[in-house]
Amino acid sequence: MAATERLGTERMGAPAIGPVLALRIAIIAALLIGWEVLARSGLLFQDVVPSLIKIAAALGALIVSAAFWTNLGVTAIEVGLAMLIGGGAGLAAGIAIGGSRFLTRAYEPYLYYLGPTPKIIFFPVMIMWFGLGIGSKIAMGAISCFFPVALSAAAGMHGIDEVLIRVGRSFRASPLQMVMKIYIPAMILPVVNGLRLGLGVAIIGTLLAETKLSNQGLGFLIIQSYQRFDMPEMYAVLIVVFVLAALINAALTTRTAQKSA
Repeated sequence: MAATERLGTERMGAPAIGPVLALRIAIIAALLIGWEVLARSGLLFQDVVPSLIKIAAALGALIVSAAFWTNLGVTAIEVGLAMLIGGGAGLAAGIAIGGSRFLTRAYEPYLYYLGPTPKIIFFPVMIMWFGLGIGSKIAMGAISCFFPVALSAAAGMHGIDEVLIRVGRSFRASPLQMVMKIYIPAMILPVVNGLRLGLGVAIIGTLLAETKLSNQGLGFLIIQSYQRFDMPEMYAVLIVVFVLAALINAALTTRTAQKSA
Protein backbone atom coordinates (compact mmCIF):
# COMPACT_ATOMS: atom_id res chain seq x y z
CA MET A 1 0.00 0.00 0.00
CA ALA A 2 2.77 2.39 0.95
CA ALA A 3 4.65 1.58 -2.24
CA THR A 4 1.53 2.27 -4.30
CA GLU A 5 1.01 5.63 -2.60
CA ARG A 6 4.67 6.54 -3.15
CA LEU A 7 4.43 5.58 -6.83
CA GLY A 8 1.32 7.70 -7.22
CA THR A 9 3.03 10.65 -5.59
CA GLU A 10 6.01 10.32 -7.93
CA ARG A 11 3.70 10.23 -10.95
CA MET A 12 1.94 13.35 -9.80
CA GLY A 13 5.29 15.12 -9.62
CA ALA A 14 6.28 18.15 -7.59
CA PRO A 15 3.76 20.98 -7.30
CA ALA A 16 4.12 23.77 -9.85
CA ILE A 17 4.36 26.38 -7.09
CA GLY A 18 5.89 25.39 -3.76
CA PRO A 19 4.74 26.88 -0.45
CA VAL A 20 7.77 29.18 -0.18
CA LEU A 21 7.27 30.64 -3.66
CA ALA A 22 3.54 30.94 -3.04
CA LEU A 23 4.19 32.88 0.19
CA ARG A 24 6.62 35.20 -1.60
CA ILE A 25 4.09 35.88 -4.37
CA ALA A 26 1.38 36.51 -1.78
CA ILE A 27 3.55 39.00 0.12
CA ILE A 28 4.49 40.89 -3.05
CA ALA A 29 0.86 40.94 -4.21
CA ALA A 30 -0.28 42.21 -0.80
CA LEU A 31 2.33 44.99 -0.86
CA LEU A 32 1.36 46.08 -4.37
CA ILE A 33 -2.35 46.04 -3.55
CA GLY A 34 -1.74 47.94 -0.32
CA TRP A 35 0.35 50.53 -2.19
CA GLU A 36 -2.35 51.05 -4.81
CA VAL A 37 -5.08 51.32 -2.16
CA LEU A 38 -3.03 53.92 -0.28
CA ALA A 39 -2.35 55.83 -3.50
CA ARG A 40 -6.06 56.02 -4.29
CA SER A 41 -7.24 56.67 -0.73
CA GLY A 42 -6.35 60.37 -0.64
CA LEU A 43 -4.91 60.03 2.86
CA LEU A 44 -1.61 61.60 1.76
CA PHE A 45 -0.80 64.55 -0.44
CA GLN A 46 -1.27 63.94 -4.14
CA ASP A 47 1.55 61.91 -5.74
CA VAL A 48 3.43 61.40 -2.47
CA VAL A 49 2.42 57.78 -3.01
CA PRO A 50 1.75 57.65 -6.78
CA SER A 51 -0.26 54.87 -8.32
CA LEU A 52 1.52 51.87 -9.78
CA ILE A 53 0.38 52.94 -13.26
CA LYS A 54 2.21 56.26 -12.94
CA ILE A 55 5.33 54.55 -11.60
CA ALA A 56 5.28 52.02 -14.46
CA ALA A 57 4.93 54.86 -17.00
CA ALA A 58 7.82 56.74 -15.38
CA LEU A 59 9.91 53.57 -15.37
CA GLY A 60 9.31 53.06 -19.08
CA ALA A 61 10.23 56.66 -19.86
CA LEU A 62 13.32 56.37 -17.67
CA ILE A 63 14.67 53.26 -19.36
CA VAL A 64 14.50 54.81 -22.84
CA SER A 65 16.15 58.02 -21.66
CA ALA A 66 19.77 58.55 -22.69
CA ALA A 67 20.41 60.59 -19.52
CA PHE A 68 19.44 57.59 -17.39
CA TRP A 69 22.01 55.31 -19.02
CA THR A 70 24.71 57.97 -18.69
CA ASN A 71 24.02 58.39 -14.97
CA LEU A 72 23.75 54.63 -14.50
CA GLY A 73 27.19 54.24 -16.06
CA VAL A 74 28.65 56.83 -13.68
CA THR A 75 27.20 55.09 -10.63
CA ALA A 76 28.29 51.67 -11.91
CA ILE A 77 31.88 52.91 -12.32
CA GLU A 78 31.87 54.46 -8.86
CA VAL A 79 30.46 51.35 -7.17
CA GLY A 80 32.74 49.02 -9.15
CA LEU A 81 35.88 50.95 -8.21
CA ALA A 82 34.67 51.25 -4.61
CA MET A 83 34.24 47.47 -4.44
CA LEU A 84 37.64 46.90 -6.04
CA ILE A 85 39.44 49.25 -3.65
CA GLY A 86 37.42 48.79 -0.45
CA GLY A 87 36.72 45.10 -0.98
CA GLY A 88 40.32 44.34 -1.89
CA ALA A 89 41.63 46.24 1.11
CA GLY A 90 39.06 44.59 3.37
CA LEU A 91 39.99 41.12 2.12
CA ALA A 92 43.70 41.77 2.67
CA ALA A 93 43.10 43.23 6.14
CA GLY A 94 40.79 40.37 7.12
CA ILE A 95 43.30 37.73 6.04
CA ALA A 96 46.15 39.49 7.84
CA ILE A 97 44.19 40.03 11.05
CA GLY A 98 42.49 36.64 11.07
CA GLY A 99 45.74 34.82 10.32
CA SER A 100 47.60 36.21 13.34
CA ARG A 101 46.56 35.80 16.97
CA PHE A 102 48.45 38.95 17.91
CA LEU A 103 46.76 41.03 15.18
CA THR A 104 43.40 39.50 16.08
CA ARG A 105 43.72 40.65 19.70
CA ALA A 106 45.15 44.03 18.70
CA TYR A 107 42.94 45.11 15.81
CA GLU A 108 39.84 42.94 15.39
CA PRO A 109 37.94 44.79 18.16
CA TYR A 110 38.39 48.04 16.22
CA LEU A 111 36.73 46.48 13.18
CA TYR A 112 33.69 45.65 15.31
CA TYR A 113 33.67 49.11 16.91
CA LEU A 114 34.05 51.09 13.68
CA GLY A 115 31.99 48.79 11.43
CA PRO A 116 28.52 50.02 12.54
CA THR A 117 29.56 53.70 12.41
CA PRO A 118 27.53 55.65 9.81
CA LYS A 119 30.10 56.29 7.09
CA ILE A 120 28.30 59.38 5.77
CA ILE A 121 29.92 61.38 8.60
CA PHE A 122 33.23 60.96 6.75
CA PHE A 123 31.88 62.57 3.57
CA PRO A 124 33.18 66.10 4.36
CA VAL A 125 36.63 64.59 4.88
CA MET A 126 36.35 62.69 1.60
CA ILE A 127 35.45 65.95 -0.19
CA MET A 128 38.50 67.70 1.26
CA TRP A 129 40.77 64.80 0.30
CA PHE A 130 39.39 63.86 -3.10
CA GLY A 131 37.44 66.91 -4.30
CA LEU A 132 33.91 67.25 -5.65
CA GLY A 133 34.25 64.74 -8.51
CA ILE A 134 33.74 61.01 -8.54
CA GLY A 135 36.77 60.48 -6.29
CA SER A 136 34.88 61.40 -3.12
CA LYS A 137 31.96 59.12 -4.13
CA ILE A 138 34.32 56.21 -4.78
CA ALA A 139 35.99 56.85 -1.42
CA MET A 140 32.62 56.81 0.35
CA GLY A 141 31.70 53.51 -1.27
CA ALA A 142 35.13 52.04 -0.51
CA ILE A 143 35.11 52.93 3.16
CA SER A 144 31.56 51.63 3.44
CA CYS A 145 32.33 48.19 1.99
CA PHE A 146 35.71 47.78 3.70
CA PHE A 147 34.39 46.74 7.11
CA PRO A 148 31.90 43.99 6.12
CA VAL A 149 34.50 42.36 3.87
CA ALA A 150 37.26 42.64 6.49
CA LEU A 151 35.08 41.20 9.26
CA SER A 152 33.87 38.31 7.09
CA ALA A 153 37.40 37.50 5.92
CA ALA A 154 38.73 37.56 9.48
CA ALA A 155 35.91 35.26 10.63
CA GLY A 156 36.62 32.96 7.69
CA MET A 157 40.30 32.78 8.63
CA HIS A 158 39.38 31.72 12.16
CA GLY A 159 37.33 28.83 10.74
CA ILE A 160 40.02 27.32 8.47
CA ASP A 161 41.13 23.84 9.47
CA GLU A 162 44.66 23.94 10.91
CA VAL A 163 45.49 20.81 8.95
CA LEU A 164 45.14 22.71 5.67
CA ILE A 165 47.45 25.43 6.91
CA ARG A 166 50.08 22.92 8.07
CA VAL A 167 49.89 21.13 4.70
CA GLY A 168 50.53 24.39 2.86
CA ARG A 169 53.46 25.25 5.10
CA SER A 170 54.91 21.76 4.78
CA PHE A 171 55.12 22.31 1.02
CA ARG A 172 56.89 25.64 1.70
CA ALA A 173 54.14 27.63 0.02
CA SER A 174 54.81 31.36 -0.25
CA PRO A 175 52.43 33.83 1.49
CA LEU A 176 50.75 34.54 -1.86
CA GLN A 177 50.35 30.83 -2.57
CA MET A 178 48.90 30.31 0.91
CA VAL A 179 46.33 33.01 0.23
CA MET A 180 45.38 31.81 -3.25
CA LYS A 181 45.60 28.03 -2.71
CA ILE A 182 44.63 27.59 0.95
CA TYR A 183 42.94 30.57 2.56
CA ILE A 184 40.52 31.86 -0.07
CA PRO A 185 39.27 28.43 -1.29
CA ALA A 186 38.71 27.37 2.34
CA MET A 187 36.68 30.46 3.25
CA ILE A 188 34.91 31.19 -0.02
CA LEU A 189 31.47 31.34 1.62
CA PRO A 190 32.38 33.96 4.28
CA VAL A 191 34.23 36.01 1.67
CA VAL A 192 31.30 36.02 -0.76
CA ASN A 193 28.87 36.86 2.04
CA GLY A 194 31.15 39.74 3.01
CA LEU A 195 31.25 40.93 -0.59
CA ARG A 196 27.46 40.78 -0.79
CA LEU A 197 27.13 42.89 2.36
CA GLY A 198 29.91 45.16 1.15
CA LEU A 199 28.16 45.65 -2.18
CA GLY A 200 24.97 46.73 -0.45
CA VAL A 201 26.63 49.31 1.77
CA ALA A 202 28.88 50.46 -1.09
CA ILE A 203 25.78 51.23 -3.15
CA ILE A 204 24.20 53.03 -0.19
CA GLY A 205 27.33 55.06 0.51
CA THR A 206 27.81 56.00 -3.14
CA LEU A 207 24.16 57.01 -3.64
CA LEU A 208 24.15 59.04 -0.43
CA ALA A 209 27.26 60.86 -1.57
CA GLU A 210 25.67 61.51 -4.97
CA THR A 211 22.54 62.96 -3.35
CA LYS A 212 24.59 65.30 -1.17
CA LEU A 213 26.89 66.88 -3.73
CA SER A 214 26.93 65.69 -7.32
CA ASN A 215 25.61 66.42 -10.79
CA GLN A 216 25.89 62.82 -12.04
CA GLY A 217 24.77 59.35 -11.03
CA LEU A 218 21.57 57.65 -9.92
CA GLY A 219 21.70 59.41 -6.57
CA PHE A 220 21.69 62.72 -8.42
CA LEU A 221 18.64 61.56 -10.42
CA ILE A 222 16.84 60.61 -7.20
CA ILE A 223 17.42 63.95 -5.49
CA GLN A 224 16.67 65.85 -8.72
CA SER A 225 13.32 64.06 -9.04
CA TYR A 226 12.57 64.81 -5.40
CA GLN A 227 13.35 68.50 -5.83
CA ARG A 228 10.99 68.64 -8.85
CA PHE A 229 8.43 66.65 -6.83
CA ASP A 230 8.37 64.09 -9.61
CA MET A 231 7.60 61.21 -7.28
CA PRO A 232 6.87 58.62 -10.00
CA GLU A 233 10.32 59.14 -11.51
CA MET A 234 11.97 59.05 -8.09
CA TYR A 235 10.32 55.71 -7.28
CA ALA A 236 11.24 54.43 -10.75
CA VAL A 237 14.94 55.14 -10.12
CA LEU A 238 14.70 53.47 -6.70
CA ILE A 239 13.17 50.39 -8.33
CA VAL A 240 16.02 50.23 -10.84
CA VAL A 241 18.59 50.43 -8.02
CA PHE A 242 16.80 47.70 -6.07
CA VAL A 243 16.49 45.38 -9.07
CA LEU A 244 20.14 45.80 -10.09
CA ALA A 245 21.37 45.15 -6.54
CA ALA A 246 19.11 42.08 -6.26
CA LEU A 247 20.37 40.68 -9.58
CA ILE A 248 24.02 41.11 -8.60
CA ASN A 249 23.39 39.46 -5.23
CA ALA A 250 21.55 36.59 -6.92
CA ALA A 251 24.46 36.12 -9.32
CA LEU A 252 26.94 36.00 -6.42
CA THR A 253 24.75 33.53 -4.54
CA THR A 254 24.39 31.26 -7.58
CA ARG A 255 28.13 31.37 -8.28
CA THR A 256 28.92 30.52 -4.66
CA ALA A 257 26.47 27.61 -4.65
CA GLN A 258 28.07 26.21 -7.82
CA LYS A 259 31.56 26.40 -6.32
CA SER A 260 30.40 24.84 -3.07
CA ALA A 261 28.79 21.96 -4.95
